[in-house]
Amino acid sequence: METRRLGRLEHRSSVLIYGAASLGEVDQDTADASVAEALAAGINHVDVAAAYGEAELRLGAMMTDLRDRVFLATKTGLRTEEEAWRQINESLERLQTDHVDLLQLHEVGKLADLDRCTAEQGSLAAAVRARDEGLVGAIGITGHTHDAPATHLEALRRFPFDTVLTPLNRTLVRVPGYAEDYAALVEAVRAADVGLMTIKTVARRPWPTPEHRWATWYEPFDDQPHVTAAVAWVLDGHPEVTGIATAGETRLLRQAIRAEQERHDLAAGEAERVLDALPDTDYSSPFVGADA
Repeated sequence: METRRLGRLEHRSSVLIYGAASLGEVDQDTADASVAEALAAGINHVDVAAAYGEAELRLGAMMTDLRDRVFLATKTGLRTEEEAWRQINESLERLQTDHVDLLQLHEVGKLADLDRCTAEQGSLAAAVRARDEGLVGAIGITGHTHDAPATHLEALRRFPFDTVLTPLNRTLVRVPGYAEDYAALVEAVRAADVGLMTIKTVARRPWPTPEHRWATWYEPFDDQPHVTAAVAWVLDGHPEVTGIATAGETRLLRQAIRAEQERHDLAAGEAERVLDALPDTDYSSPFVGADA
């Protein structure tokens, strides 16, 4: 699997990042098998969060064999210093490790969220303390919503985050202003040598019915041609992206791995043509409503 440099952290990260949200509601055997599948494919970067159900516990149970093989990232979604500090330590206990390589401030997609995190006694202060005490190696920021790229650009003005995890797919760049905000973020990321990762690669649209076939909160692409096109569009069209988080569903991991392998077989422009052939009703932003 291709690897790319994770900004100034220098880690050669696999372009597929294991999205451990997929482990939130599965048993240990399923978790073990899924992570083994990822490692066998060459994935060397695991992304989890305190909010992902039982995911940290599932990873913790395999940490003795896993820790030296992966770049390990977790997240705190709490906003005050005291709460976040407690959650960081609880994550380390659940993961059965004394440190993670990256701690990310989670779901900072709006300026109001950023204001709370960067306040005098906000969660950023806990992240800095954890880094200074050797509990985390680096500090990043993540976020959903259409405002995420602009919010993350402002975050880089306030603090030298080591990484950014922001949404990117073909349909999001059609949202008015999104492409421009993302381009401005890329410029800042390159100037500061920040590792840029993306999410929602295979997000197809919000679920159109109450019945969900997969564990993801959005409806994902689940046919190989569109998964491959979605992965290729991000990785081949955006060299600034160091890696994409896989969907939060263990049963879709194999398709992502195959897509990473097969994307090189696509002719120039083919990924975009495949995705652009979909009507708007079949391919749209997963972010809807007041939180978009």
